[in-house]
Amino acid sequence: MDGALKGVRILDLSRILAGPFCTMILGDLGADVIKVESPGGGDDTRKWGPPFQKGVSAYYLCANRNKKSITVNLKSPEGKNIIKKLVKNSDVVIHNFKTGTMENLGLSYESLTAIHPGIIYCSITGFGETGPFKDLPGYDFIIQAMSGLMSITGDPASGPQKTGVAITDVLTGLYACIGIQAALLERKQSGIGQKIDIALYDSAVSALINVASNYLMSGKIPQPSGNSHPNIVPYQTFDTKDTEIVIAVGNDRQFAVLCKLLEMDELAKDPKFSTNPKRVENRNALIPILQKRLMEAGSEEWIDLFRKNNIPCGPIQTINQLEHDPQLQSRKIIQTVDHPTAGKVKIIGSPLKLSRTPPKVRYYPPDAGEHTNDILMELGYDENMIGFLKKNHIT
Repeated sequence: MDGALKGVRILDLSRILAGPFCTMILGDLGADVIKVESPGGGDDTRKWGPPFQKGVSAYYLCANRNKKSITVNLKSPEGKNIIKKLVKNSDVVIHNFKTGTMENLGLSYESLTAIHPGIIYCSITGFGETGPFKDLPGYDFIIQAMSGLMSITGDPASGPQKTGVAITDVLTGLYACIGIQAALLERKQSGIGQKIDIALYDSAVSALINVASNYLMSGKIPQPSGNSHPNIVPYQTFDTKDTEIVIAVGNDRQFAVLCKLLEMDELAKDPKFSTNPKRVENRNALIPILQKRLMEAGSEEWIDLFRKNNIPCGPIQTINQLEHDPQLQSRKIIQTVDHPTAGKVKIIGSPLKLSRTPPKVRYYPPDAGEHTNDILMELGYDENMIGFLKKNHIT
């Protein structure tokens, strides 16, 4: 079965993570993605590591499957001409250059819409294309710091902490993917494309969700709360006899069941703890009581008991445990693909499960410029011209 986005062509001028993550999702869904890289270099993440497998970077592999790669020197007149020819047969152009770069290259939204009025043009930048910070470079770590995410991550002892992955890049890639698909749907009605301006900063702030809402309503500045929840109790990590577990009690009924399983029914009836607002107010009194009881048995015993009684809980797993997790195995989240240089490599597959048009790993993450000749021939270039372009470092 073909993918849901079969027939959609994406011209991907992005690199690193946010843009490539977006276009990988579109590729998983069946879109034809052409990844444009610079001659002799390519995507910076090709050199990020270790680890490498036979010279291929694990970082690069994580966001570049289901694409074809062409190398083009965007600063050369003929290189720009190649991009413009590709635009004529594309539905979407996506880039994550600094604000003004595409304009300086002569590849602005206005110039490309003159070639193809239906083109959807997605710009990903650190701070967006408007505002006083529009010319600043945007890196995930900086955005996590500025957006408030770091101020609420960690605990009072640790100080501000970033998340373990480049989460603002991931969020921005997801927002870009949503925006592109919305624009594709709208184009079916209007017949024309549009520009999408996505900023890492905006995306990160939008991810503050209830924490931002708490502040906007109360005026109280949120503080880092470690592994506890600012609005729900008990919703945090707890020590057991052997390892830590997470318990996430979301309502008063679940709390009453938890107390019964812990043989502490009186807690659910105590006016200080009977409702969630009261538990939040009195968390410093409640948590030590629960913690003391949970130390009387091991994690597996508690998790088994809680799950049998529909109390949300789980172990804190390390990454190596995920490969053998029976749930992930049944969902085929970790997959193996053949790569011509690296050999067999394991990747994280798509989490999207569509019943009729499921995402597929159709192509391994390509080597830089692997499909240059095929794409140029598709555009009408003959072998002599292709040789000239390579000799002059245009492709």
